[in-house]
Amino acid sequence: MTKEQPEQADMLRAVFELQTALNDHVFTSNGLRNGDGQPLKMAHIAAAAERGERMVNDLPNQWLARYAKALGEELIELNAELRWKWWSKDGIDLQNIRVELVDLLHFLVSAMISAGLTADKVHDLYRQKHAVNVSRQESGYSLATKTEDDNRGIQ
Repeated sequence: MTKEQPEQADMLRAVFELQTALNDHVFTSNGLRNGDGQPLKMAHIAAAAERGERMVNDLPNQWLARYAKALGEELIELNAELRWKWWSKDGIDLQNIRVELVDLLHFLVSAMISAGLTADKVHDLYRQKHAVNVSRQESGYSLATKTEDDNRGIQ
């Protein structure tokens, strides 16, 4: 494995910043407000998650549910672009598939921010989970050995 270059981390931060700006624009354009009546911002949702607001009517749950729905719909759109009939002569539209994958990224990053994650924290969690996955593969991961215990230490 290679050591990460500083520019790579900056790219993930840039994606988070762009998504935050887009979501804030969408909220403002649609007149969405937070509980105090102020224009809703992604920072309000992230701050609520950081404060531990986890009830059904709290901002993190409301927006995570919306983004989960959007992710599901985008997965359906992606799946519609894929061919499953191995006998078919039809090809796939890679350009549109790539666009659908980026749409998924938009909503995934929005969900991450809604859960109080930053680009740096996602990178840290990814590296921890990656290490777990590598360890699982090296130890012969199977249904018989499957456990979530190794995920519990990921913070």
